[in-house]
Amino acid sequence: MPSLCSRPRRASSVARLRPLGLTTALLTIALLTTHLTTSTANAAHPPGSAQPTTEGKPIGHDLGTAKAHWIDRTTIAWPSPAADAHSYDLLHSANASIGVENGRLTGDYRTIPLRLSDTGLTETQRAKWPHLATRTALRIGAEGGGRRQTTGAAHSAGVPRSEVAEALRGQVVVVERDGDGRLVAATGAQIPGVLDDVYAAAADATLGPVWDGGRPTLSLWAPTAQDVKLLLYDGPNSADVRTMRMKRDTDSPTGIWSARGPARWKGTYYAFQVRVYSPTAGAIVTNTVTDPYSLALSADFERSLLVDLASPQLAPRGWDSLRKPAPTPMNAATIYELHVRDFSASDTTVPEAHRGTYRAFRHSGDAAEDSAGMTELRALADDGVDYVHLLPAFDFGSVPEHRSAQKTPACNLASFPPDSAEQQACVERTARDDAFNWGYDPVHYTVPEGSYSSDPDGTARVTEFREMVSGLNRAGLRVVMDVVYNHTYATGQDDRSVLDRVVPGYYHRLLDDGSVATSTCCPNTAPEHTMMGKLVVDSVVTWAREYKVDGFRFDLMGHHPKSNILAVRAALDRLTLERDGVDGTSIVLYGEGWDFGEVAGGARFEQATQLTMAGTGIGTFNDRLRDGVRGGGPFDADPRLQGFGSGLLTDPNNAPENGTEDQQRARLLHDQDLIKVGLTGNLKDYRFTASSGREVTGGEVDYNGAPAGYTAHPSEAVTYVDAHDNETLYDALAYKLPPDTPMEDRVRMQSLALSTALLGQGTAFVHAGSERLRSKSLDRNSYDSGDWFNRLNWDCEDGNNFGVGLPRAADNRDKWPYARPLLADPDLRADCAAIRTARTRFGELLRIRDSSPAFALDTAEDVQRRVSFPLSGARETPGVITMHLDAGGIDPRWSSLTVVFNASPRSQTQTVTALKGTEVALHPVQAESDDLVVKESSADAETGALTVPGRTVAVFVAG
Repeated sequence: MPSLCSRPRRASSVARLRPLGLTTALLTIALLTTHLTTSTANAAHPPGSAQPTTEGKPIGHDLGTAKAHWIDRTTIAWPSPAADAHSYDLLHSANASIGVENGRLTGDYRTIPLRLSDTGLTETQRAKWPHLATRTALRIGAEGGGRRQTTGAAHSAGVPRSEVAEALRGQVVVVERDGDGRLVAATGAQIPGVLDDVYAAAADATLGPVWDGGRPTLSLWAPTAQDVKLLLYDGPNSADVRTMRMKRDTDSPTGIWSARGPARWKGTYYAFQVRVYSPTAGAIVTNTVTDPYSLALSADFERSLLVDLASPQLAPRGWDSLRKPAPTPMNAATIYELHVRDFSASDTTVPEAHRGTYRAFRHSGDAAEDSAGMTELRALADDGVDYVHLLPAFDFGSVPEHRSAQKTPACNLASFPPDSAEQQACVERTARDDAFNWGYDPVHYTVPEGSYSSDPDGTARVTEFREMVSGLNRAGLRVVMDVVYNHTYATGQDDRSVLDRVVPGYYHRLLDDGSVATSTCCPNTAPEHTMMGKLVVDSVVTWAREYKVDGFRFDLMGHHPKSNILAVRAALDRLTLERDGVDGTSIVLYGEGWDFGEVAGGARFEQATQLTMAGTGIGTFNDRLRDGVRGGGPFDADPRLQGFGSGLLTDPNNAPENGTEDQQRARLLHDQDLIKVGLTGNLKDYRFTASSGREVTGGEVDYNGAPAGYTAHPSEAVTYVDAHDNETLYDALAYKLPPDTPMEDRVRMQSLALSTALLGQGTAFVHAGSERLRSKSLDRNSYDSGDWFNRLNWDCEDGNNFGVGLPRAADNRDKWPYARPLLADPDLRADCAAIRTARTRFGELLRIRDSSPAFALDTAEDVQRRVSFPLSGARETPGVITMHLDAGGIDPRWSSLTVVFNASPRSQTQTVTALKGTEVALHPVQAESDDLVVKESSADAETGALTVPGRTVAVFVAG
């Protein structure tokens, strides 16, 4: 059966998964995709025969599984222990006719004898395939020659590469017979390992469309194909097709098929016709499939389009002379996470035809002519935002690309009560066919998404994506792209499957039985395989060089090998302005370092997780500070669990789950330790006095059984309190703060929570709209909730989108009893005054962050020397964190800065001994603020005492 990704993002409360920091999407998958398979033998075992097993289950005669692993040209890893007097063979059939009937093999096949290895897999093999390390080793080729079976021919020992290649172009089966020759086991073979071995030279080849002297060459890696033809079409819907033969590379063992054409092929649509054995179908199939290395497409990825990205016709005005904002290193960067469609779908200052598209980011150069959204992005850049992180904008499969095919809800959504279930029910009815999805459903990795363009057929998507990058750069913002190489939208013989219809069984990670792993929510890819890893690197380099993308965020990076991400880093570092038009060393990389699924704990390779990426300079998201500030975790059954930034102990909401007063105090103090570690850039070796009174390192602070601190450099921490996953910060605080908390205090707690990300070391990451109290009406998982729940309002008169109905039942029904009274409360809907205040406070925090290099230290040594928590210890105040920054010698204005985060509702005094006898003043940004509350903050030079009002973050400077 084909596997199709619908990117479900459901949540459940399971404490053992909290340390993973998983997104809402993945918790259910981690729970539900323990891939259960039932194998029914084609025939019963003969009486008295042995039944080889894998994990306690008989292997059987099931050719629909692939429990043998052909790991290289010499060895097959067999899943059951060796049995005395048993023999083993590898069978291959060019017409895929191998079967089992009544305990006997049938069909037309050839046989390659196998012999048992007394020593098992070699040390090198065990290191490369750790999850197979204890498997029985069967060596290819037996002493004394082979034998013919049915119509096969005899072979000599030491099977030549040509025969291995021949076997790989058909059905492959491994069998075991007992001493009497009876068939006791038969199963398919997983072939990625042997393909990587036999076709290793392909790693250095250039794939996809390449132009030389004005003529194109198309190259496709299809080593298991029996034949490949090139299909050419004059248009995206043309019924006429020209069929061209493609040539298999026989000069060197690459497995590549290619065709060179004339210049007139430019602008021609094309596809490949691949005749290949498909394990999914159990037959030789002929697939018409697009190019995995496509650079342009027709609508809804029906056909590839042959384009030359270097063509001047595809460059928007000023593209070649585009001047980018200066790069900001990760230790100093502030990143703003934004969805392409959210940005303008509800912005009436954007022409209707451009709403929800790349063209909404056009920047005229005249601020007076900008849309409301572009005006705000320019203002955020002026305040200190450095990068816009765009959610997936590559070709994805979950949205119809022609606007005429996109459905809209048939209801008057605004007419229903704020706590009604009608809105979500109406949105649900069109969710599969509307214009909205987060886009984590990749089909083609290196083509811009067509639904965001003015015309999904042709080259508009290429030019308009470049216009978007140009517009953002000219607004003072560099561009990060969210990339999703860890899975595909579909697999098997599904029409929306690409990779698996070119080289079936190779590009995806397979479980023990040969089925595709789906722990990512969708068909998992296998970047540990050479050519999938190459595709990742090649694709990223194309986006960087041809689209001038300034950074990449890797979705579920922990499902990639660390070596793959480092290979991306190395490839980018080789890009130069002189040769490639971009300085690759300035491109930033970060990703989700969660550790879960079939690869967890390094089960198959060293992963790119939070802990393993320490020392690489590549960032990972810090869920520790997030949970300490917000309270609880993303998967709590009761969303009212409080934390430092939501009133735990100091402003209790009386939810029983928060525990007794003593329990709350203990948890709050531990949350404060998590936040302190986070403020250092989550350094594992940073030493400080914890709330217990003990001196500890960041790595010794506990986070649900894992170390809180895990980075080696502050630039490796991406610090955030909300993102597109889970409830927005405003919605989380709506659940967690006492229900009668006034809007003025909600704004203050929103700002205080954001300040923990903005005033710490490392990368600050902010979800678009959090600076303006954005709500998704308590939707914890809005990936397919339409424009209605995902609205981003730039005009405060339109509110903050709170109270627009109960969130979608699919992911939120269990929270409806908590949500209903909140959504019905008109006092929780932010007005212009609240939104403007929140935005002003956010801008002030950005300007404070940019005001001193002490907020952007670039080494762990500097952080240890300059960052301290002088009141941390057994007597520290619950609800207050005081951080002191020594700025001597690096800041021309100030010798130190001291930040007091007072999350309690009452004024607090913190005495900092280092400030005794020093003239200290409120930071100029806050001293000049219209925030009358923060201006009540005071410093006593004689004692070093700093007094800060409740629900306030105050920054003090010493000259």
